[in-house]
Amino acid sequence: MHRFGQSLLGLSLFFFAVVCAAQDSHPASVAAPVPLGSSVSPAASTAVAPASFDDLIDRVVEREHVLLAQMRNLRPLVETYVQHLKGNADGDAIPVKDEYFLGRLDMSNGPEDISFAGQGGHSRLSQLAEIFSPHFEPLGFAQMVVPDTDLYKKYYDFTFVRREFLGEVRCIVIDVQPKDDAPPGRFVGRMWVEDREYNIVRFNGSYSRVSSTNFYLHFDSWRLNLQPGLWLPAYVYSEQSEGENGSGPAHLKAQTRLWGYDLKNLTKNRNEEFTQIVVESEQPVKDQSGVSADATPVVAERMWEHQAEDNAIERLQKVGLLAPPGEVDKVLQTVVNNLLVTNNLDVQGDVHCRVLLTAPLESFTMGHTIVLSRGLLDVLPDEASLAMVLAHELSHIVLGHSLDARLAFNDQMFFPDEQSFQRLDFKRRQSDEDAADAKGMELLKNSPYKEKLGAAGLFLRELQLRARQLPNLIRPHMGNGLAAGKSLRMSSLLATAPQLDEHRIDQIAALPLGGRIKLDPWSDQVELVKARPVTLALAREKMPFEITPVFPFLTRLASDGGEKLAAVDAGSK
Repeated sequence: MHRFGQSLLGLSLFFFAVVCAAQDSHPASVAAPVPLGSSVSPAASTAVAPASFDDLIDRVVEREHVLLAQMRNLRPLVETYVQHLKGNADGDAIPVKDEYFLGRLDMSNGPEDISFAGQGGHSRLSQLAEIFSPHFEPLGFAQMVVPDTDLYKKYYDFTFVRREFLGEVRCIVIDVQPKDDAPPGRFVGRMWVEDREYNIVRFNGSYSRVSSTNFYLHFDSWRLNLQPGLWLPAYVYSEQSEGENGSGPAHLKAQTRLWGYDLKNLTKNRNEEFTQIVVESEQPVKDQSGVSADATPVVAERMWEHQAEDNAIERLQKVGLLAPPGEVDKVLQTVVNNLLVTNNLDVQGDVHCRVLLTAPLESFTMGHTIVLSRGLLDVLPDEASLAMVLAHELSHIVLGHSLDARLAFNDQMFFPDEQSFQRLDFKRRQSDEDAADAKGMELLKNSPYKEKLGAAGLFLRELQLRARQLPNLIRPHMGNGLAAGKSLRMSSLLATAPQLDEHRIDQIAALPLGGRIKLDPWSDQVELVKARPVTLALAREKMPFEITPVFPFLTRLASDGGEKLAAVDAGSK
């Protein structure tokens, strides 16, 4: 039975199985899994243009099944964030409820999904409904990374529409409809095929109904060119309106992101370092780290805490939750240095900043490393608001709030990836949080941001207003929450903030999700989006903390193999 014909509730990851192309009435043989990064088609050379539209479709089908074979070797992280919306007094749809899922897709030994998001050991498919909702299972969103595992011409009618560019990539636009006798649950919509190797780079639509009681969301699915000849799923935007087609679910929007495709090479590369040839200098290198060979007790204590910090950072990066060091860290570091210099602080040991790759808004410290989530960086409206978050975390370091020293023992890092949120917990006592708030305010009052703290207070007002409706966005995985119950971090800044006015176009309290940080799904590197400011036309375009559609500017890898990131325009201001 065709797996897409099942109800959205409980959908499997069947799409990662590779179906023999011999089932097609126009067979296109599927070879064994192609090595990642190979740009050579296993069948006909793509250097020769298709002789006809029918020939073009054969190549598209072939490339799609090669992709499925390649994905069997990959275990990307997949994150889905859902917002349910309801109309307000002005007739605008605003979030009233949210849901969140984070897991890893494992295709190596058959379909399996392991959840990171469970707080009580939830890790199997049968338990995912407790994390998600009674109506939608995260795997239903994950299925949208492929149009159909049975994408064969015997099931579909394909119609040429036009040629157009998506970013720098010229594409062939094709409408896709199931044949009258095709099984239900087939893809219905439009797809964009790049015109060099005929990979599907975008598809937009839904799946045909199985019955009157089952439905599928509409979605817009994008792929990025992450290796030569390899276009991998990166973003899926989903949406459904209340009463659409006379029935259906409540109005909702969802965004699914995939990353961490190359994580397995982290360990592989480390092992390969052992076999590399090392040329030793004729003059032996001398250790100049200190006068004496042994550390004093104080220095030893600092070294022990630093080892715990290094262990935690290495483990989080290996899992795919922490971005490698990059340009965004340097931007954060500049703000931290401004706080240090203007307050004449002499912190023992360097302070570093890193980016957590998940959407929920959170920040925490690991020793002398300050961590901010991708989602938090997306929604902060200005540098003063960023300084507010960093001042709080820097205060934990200045006040000497230590890291759990048990993490210095390397065996503490031996645990399954899905237990990362349980095994690496950086929450602080409330007394430590209160002390960091007080010290953080002191740092801000002596900083270059002291005259701009009204914007930071306005962000906190918006956060406080939305916390009840968006608990899964506000709830942290690894640190303390920005807002929890009646508690609000750095709440004394509320006194400096103006009143929220949703109708003022010039008052931006918080940004939508996805507008500032772009993520390379292959390497996990993050960069700031270089987008021009957009003048708002309507107050409803402010969309604080909200999900928006994603439109990547598609690029191909440079001919020398260097990578280009797709610039994402997702409602950024």
